[in-house]
Amino acid sequence: MEFIWFIMIGAVAGWLAGVVMKGQGFGILVNIIVGCVGAVLGGWLIGVLGFSSAGLIGSLITAFIGAVVLLFIIGLIKKS
Repeated sequence: MEFIWFIMIGAVAGWLAGVVMKGQGFGILVNIIVGCVGAVLGGWLIGVLGFSSAGLIGSLITAFIGAVVLLFIIGLIKKS
């Protein structure tokens, strides 16, 4: 069941990050990938900064932050 929540949070976070960074989502599969990778990246970043997140909302915020950072880094790489 946790895996299903991880996928659902990843999809929502990926879609939100796509809307913020690009103006639209990327499609369900890419949203899930961006959100899940963003969740891992966001969890690492939040831990490095000394914060923690708990619950569904905390997980969604963490995944969203990580996904935005991921898309920002990909945008920088694409420009060069």
